[in-house]
Amino acid sequence: MVTRIVMSALLAGALAGVLVFVGHMWKTVPLIVQAEIYETGGPAKAIKEHTHADAAVQGHAHGDAEEWAPAAGLERNAFTLLSDVITAIGFAFVLIGAMVLSGREPGWRRGMIWGLCGYAAFYLSPAFGLSPELPGMSAAELTARQTWWLSTAAATAVALAMLFFATGKAWKIAAAGLLLMPHLIGAPHLPVAPGAVPAELAAQFAVATLIVTGLFWLALGAFSGYFLARFEATG
Repeated sequence: MVTRIVMSALLAGALAGVLVFVGHMWKTVPLIVQAEIYETGGPAKAIKEHTHADAAVQGHAHGDAEEWAPAAGLERNAFTLLSDVITAIGFAFVLIGAMVLSGREPGWRRGMIWGLCGYAAFYLSPAFGLSPELPGMSAAELTARQTWWLSTAAATAVALAMLFFATGKAWKIAAAGLLLMPHLIGAPHLPVAPGAVPAELAAQFAVATLIVTGLFWLALGAFSGYFLARFEATG
C-alpha cells in the first residue's frame, strides 16, 4: 500500500508539475517579469539597471540590501520547474492520501473530482480573501497572510469532506458555517493605496493564475486517480 501511494504521488506530481510549469512559462511568468520592472522603479529605471551585469540581482533589491535571486534565463526557469514539480508532488501526496482514506474506487474521472475539490480548498476559497499578488503590489505582513491562507484551506477541505461524506442536516449546516468562517473573519489587508503595478497587469495575472491553477488541479487529480488505480490493478 505504501509503495503504491508513493509511486502514484511521485508520477502524478512529476507529470502535473511539468504541465503547470509550461502554463507558468506561457502565461504567468511573463506577467511577473513585467511587474518586476515596475517594482524596481518603473520602465525607465529598469532599462538603465538592466544594462549592468548584475541586473538580475538589482531587480530584487530593496533599499541598500541585496537579495540573492536566480539569474534570468535558464537558471530562473530551472528553479521554476523544480519548484513546480516539488509542489505538485506534495499536493499529490495529500490528494492520494485523501483518496485512499475515503475508501472509494480510484480512477482518472473520479480523480478529476478530487482535483476540483483540491482546487476549491487550496486556491479558490483563499483567493476570495487574498488574490494572487505580483511583485511590487502592497500586501499585509507575510506571517498573517500565510496563517489566514492555511486556516482557510484547512477549513475548506474539512467542510468539503463533511459535505461529501457526512450525513444529516446538522453536518451540512456545520460545513456551510466552516466554509464561511474564514471570510467572515476576513483576510489581513493593508489600507488601500496606489501601487506601482498597473491594475490591468494585476487583473491579467489574477485571470491567468485562476486558469493555470485550475488546469493543474484537474491534471493532478486525473493523474493521481489513474496511477492509484493502475498500481492497484497490478499490485
